[in-house]
Amino acid sequence: MRARALAAALFLAALAPARASQEVLLLVTATAGYRHESIPAAVRALTELAEPLGLMPRRLEGPTPLPALDLRDVRVVALVHTTGTFLAPEARAALAAFVHAGGGLFAVHAAADAHYEDPLWRDLVGAWFLSHPPGLQTTVVRFAEELPGFAALGGGRRWVVTDELYDFRDNPRGRVRVIATVDETTYAGGRMGADHPIAWCHEPGRGRSWYTGLGHRPELWDDPVFREHLGRGLAWVARRGATC
Repeated sequence: MRARALAAALFLAALAPARASQEVLLLVTATAGYRHESIPAAVRALTELAEPLGLMPRRLEGPTPLPALDLRDVRVVALVHTTGTFLAPEARAALAAFVHAGGGLFAVHAAADAHYEDPLWRDLVGAWFLSHPPGLQTTVVRFAEELPGFAALGGGRRWVVTDELYDFRDNPRGRVRVIATVDETTYAGGRMGADHPIAWCHEPGRGRSWYTGLGHRPELWDDPVFREHLGRGLAWVARRGATC
């Protein structure tokens, strides 16, 4: 009797549809340099944006350099203000392989301020941080004309914002698709000139990489325009529709 019951249970289990593991949004917040006070606000915002995309947030923190990355079930790795040499070489190689094989990379602000010892990092994120003017500055962000208008801007693409404004070591245009620029004529201290990209996307190998240089201020993570900007990027790298 017991054997027949076990056999019946196994038969029914075989008929049941397999339950797929939920895809993970891995939020990496480890830092080996400057640590942004907006990390908690960023984690909260990205957790909320992940839910409608069917992504399960999982946070990775710890002593740096992180020796390894567990990328099982991961759809997107989000670099949330990661700085310095925060990944050991093996973990860095695993992340690059993950992206080139089709995974998603979502990088925010200080993710460009990392791994200057590894030329492949620039190729993965899109550019390296150079400097920023002192303090917070107010500028005009212009989103690319080929993008849909922003609901939070009433269908517009021009956004006045106050944040810490990054300059980069070189202009990534030509190796990435620029999705937003800042207007250096509206603030003091910009070093990139008339063409100053601040957000972009590209496709390393079979994967997708999206970056925004904004997000220094904790308050910005509650701004509806910034939320829409982030949501589009996250949906794109997760292959949930949208354009980058």
